[in-house]
Amino acid sequence: MDYTDKLSEEELRRLNLDRSSGDLRITWPQSANIYHMTLGRHLGPGSRGRTAVVFETPDGVIETMSFAEVEQAASSLAAYLAGLGYGAGDLIALHTGQHPDTAVAHMAICKLGAVAVTLSQLYGPDTLSHALNDCRAPVILTDEAAWSSLRGDAPATFPHLKHVLLRTPQAGELDLAKAFRTSSDGFTATYRGADDPALLMYTSGSTGKPKGILHGHRVLASYTPSINLFFDLSMEDDDAVYWSPSDWAWVGGLLDMLFPAWMAGRTIATSLDRFKADWAYRFMEKHKVTHTFLAPTAIKRLAQTQNPREDYDLSLRVICTGGEALAAETLEWAEQRLGVVCNEFYGMTEVNHLIGNCAALFPRKPGSMGRAYPGHDVRLVDGDGLEVGDGEPGEIVTTADAPTRFLGYLNNPDKEAEMRHGEFLRTHDLAVRDADGYYWYKGRSDDLIKSSGFRIGPAEIEDCLLAHPCVAETAVVGKPDADRGSIVKAFIKLRAGEAETEALKDALTDHVRDRLAAYKAPREIEFVNEFEMTSSGKINRRILREAEQKKAGV
Repeated sequence: MDYTDKLSEEELRRLNLDRSSGDLRITWPQSANIYHMTLGRHLGPGSRGRTAVVFETPDGVIETMSFAEVEQAASSLAAYLAGLGYGAGDLIALHTGQHPDTAVAHMAICKLGAVAVTLSQLYGPDTLSHALNDCRAPVILTDEAAWSSLRGDAPATFPHLKHVLLRTPQAGELDLAKAFRTSSDGFTATYRGADDPALLMYTSGSTGKPKGILHGHRVLASYTPSINLFFDLSMEDDDAVYWSPSDWAWVGGLLDMLFPAWMAGRTIATSLDRFKADWAYRFMEKHKVTHTFLAPTAIKRLAQTQNPREDYDLSLRVICTGGEALAAETLEWAEQRLGVVCNEFYGMTEVNHLIGNCAALFPRKPGSMGRAYPGHDVRLVDGDGLEVGDGEPGEIVTTADAPTRFLGYLNNPDKEAEMRHGEFLRTHDLAVRDADGYYWYKGRSDDLIKSSGFRIGPAEIEDCLLAHPCVAETAVVGKPDADRGSIVKAFIKLRAGEAETEALKDALTDHVRDRLAAYKAPREIEFVNEFEMTSSGKINRRILREAEQKKAGV
């Protein structure tokens, strides 16, 4: 029996699923808009006063906003930005972290009909300048902690920026706090449709610098079935409180957490603190968090506390997880010791939520990615694009018209062609499907590194290392790691006369951390005398990667 047969017709409609054509399809109206699917649904008399966001400041002060207060602030910000000349189709960069300003700004951008450029505060100056200069966003919302080190060089580094908004402005900058208090009298919202751009997200690939991925407003509508499934059909529980340490600039924090919480009309709890297990337990206890998204690495950190229910009064009952494979022993700890439902899911920023679990509808198999989610045509194919049978490894692909697929890459019309595998969109992830329809992850077919839930492209790290005066040649690969899935390992040939020292390894690591991002910095560096080359004269990463896999017994 198909597991969706357990869902009533009313439940299918609520999940945007339709059987009328025979096959189960994900549907949405052409007017679908992120604002109307989230905040706009909860402004009636019975819900507008509910708490939309709880923010714990760095000094421990608790601040809250109701849905009505978010609406007022979003309308004010939209009116202010409109007064600066911004409107439908314009790119507005968000660099405000997991602060309520980010959530409010997304709603304001929807009201303008503009496009939110989601920028992580983990980005170093090189990654940030690449993103901003690639998309030429004319305006950015940021904060002092993130902007202070960039301010002095901003005119040269970000030549396309016309306006910088933050709560502590200096000369030439605009007051974000004032923008949130602007009168919205006379402002008229411009809500765009399902296929209009809503989000521009930068994510790493196996080659080159991070690519700008455009999503339309329909992305949230198309995620509706899978979001509800990996939250175990419990999203609208009366006491539900959502929280995740995942960055709101990326899919996990934004589309799998912030927006789903507001789809359900429930509270999102947030802070600017970096994730640590003991802090996370205290935060979840204090704010009575019930639903969370955690990368498997974060769950492993929590699992270092063997019996957390003995030490903390937790309300947590559902964890959804993705970004890397979840080990069977980690799932067992989550269910047996933490006492939660833990549903893993799989996808990529370009086309997401292809495979996953829902304990409410079918049993999990420890170590498995789950089954194909409803409305998705998922297959495994060989190198020629031909389907493989159960028990045979193949690349995960889906149809080119997949409902969760992106609109395209910004300024890169040829890039999407690289995703095509005949009639399919390829993922470069390898898996095996068993006779019951469960998928089992088997690794990557390309050079992309997946570490602690991050997608990391080796090419940009190599470029950064080559900019160091001591480096002659370099190759970066993913090294298997039991804790993080993979770690970044750099092989480096030094320039003549340079000494192979531990101090230099530290300096090279800091060089990448400072220019790109901490999560992209090599965790291991090995000096080499020569590299094996491909027939086309390039460093053969595959040989290096396979050697590391062999050492790890993979």
